[in-house]
Amino acid sequence: MSQLSPIDLQKALAGVDYPADRDQLAQQARANRADSGLIDRISRLDQTMFQSPAEVSKALFKHA
Repeated sequence: MSQLSPIDLQKALAGVDYPADRDQLAQQARANRADSGLIDRISRLDQTMFQSPAEVSKALFKHA
């Protein structure tokens, strides 16, 4: 994946009910046919539980 955009992340996580754990996020991203690079990045996040999409975004963009 070249560069992660907030829109790509929003599309990938559409339908997630929060709080959600890292595995749930990756599973939903797969179901939404997200880029495999994004799914991999979600799967490798240090944080395991997320309370909101903003928290996921913060964690991902921190490592971008």
